[in-house]
Amino acid sequence: MATGMAIMGFGGGAMIGSPLAAELMKIFATETNVGVVQTFIVMAGIYFVFMMGGALSYRVPPSGWTPEGWTPPAAQANAMITNRHVNVNRVWGIPQFWLVWMVLCMNVSAGIGVIGMASPMLQEMFGGSLIGISAKFGELDKTQLTAIAGVAAGFTALLSLFNIGGRFVWASFSDKLGRKMTYIVFFVLGGILYASIPASAGAGNKLLFVSAVCIILSMYGGGFATVPAYLADLFGTQMVGAIHGRLLTAWATAGILGPVVVNYMRDYQLSLGIPREQVYNQTMYILVGMLVIGLICNLMIKPLNSKYFMTDEELAHEKKLAHDRVAAAETGAGSSVYQQSSTAIVFLAWAAVGIPLAWGVYRTGLSVAKFFN
Repeated sequence: MATGMAIMGFGGGAMIGSPLAAELMKIFATETNVGVVQTFIVMAGIYFVFMMGGALSYRVPPSGWTPEGWTPPAAQANAMITNRHVNVNRVWGIPQFWLVWMVLCMNVSAGIGVIGMASPMLQEMFGGSLIGISAKFGELDKTQLTAIAGVAAGFTALLSLFNIGGRFVWASFSDKLGRKMTYIVFFVLGGILYASIPASAGAGNKLLFVSAVCIILSMYGGGFATVPAYLADLFGTQMVGAIHGRLLTAWATAGILGPVVVNYMRDYQLSLGIPREQVYNQTMYILVGMLVIGLICNLMIKPLNSKYFMTDEELAHEKKLAHDRVAAAETGAGSSVYQQSSTAIVFLAWAAVGIPLAWGVYRTGLSVAKFFN
């Protein structure tokens, strides 16, 4: 749940930044200047304040610290959750790391492929029916194309809400279901939904189509939020940040693989003369194949062999190094002493996050309303 809340910021930032940039350009625009330079400068200042405020507020609690009055839950025996720790330098040679790498790569490849083509897919599959006209996409004039583009913009905004919400909801579910089972749900349910899209579009059922894509995008976001906890379960928490950084090479790979496959297939099928409303059908089945690969890799993940974990002496050494680095990084009187934040500080921190996010949700809601209208 905690990683889900943190990674929500990744999607939430885009939801805030995009309408903010549009509003600022309107303010700074003149007859000879669209206001891009001024917008970048203002947004740079806003980002600097928020990022420095967050970075300088971090304090690492001492080992063994717990909130006052907190009672730890009873330990549960789960072979998939280790209480030992792996050194980051060893992960490249551990099979489970590469299996999780493939799990994330396949999940993201399929999801990012849909994100990139969601708007044109809706427009080309449903054409004039989006604005109550019985005409295919290629038969629409410029005015009608502009109208359905506005509808598609609302659809894209709706997807952003599911993308963000999925990061919190699915990650929270994984605390109950377990990480492995959560990814099984992603791949099995996702595969069914991807395979259903050609049929729902062919039948002209916009409700089924939109519902399928929204759930798919929620699982795309949920995959991002769940994988850090998956790594912590398998490799321990001591170096999970560094291990997660190495795992994100799977995301970078997926950022190339997904869009390239989707765009290549679309262009190839258009070159064959296939109608626009049908060019995405084969692509959906290819994405299902990616999910099947991810499912197989996920099912192969087992608890680590004990030889990969650090010994007690190695762990003590790494903890000391980490403690020394933190102590050296913290400056100012009393900054090396961890203190519980006051209620006022906590309230201000939530307000600093909640108010901009609420504004982003509001602006996104306006776009979504256009889609449903």
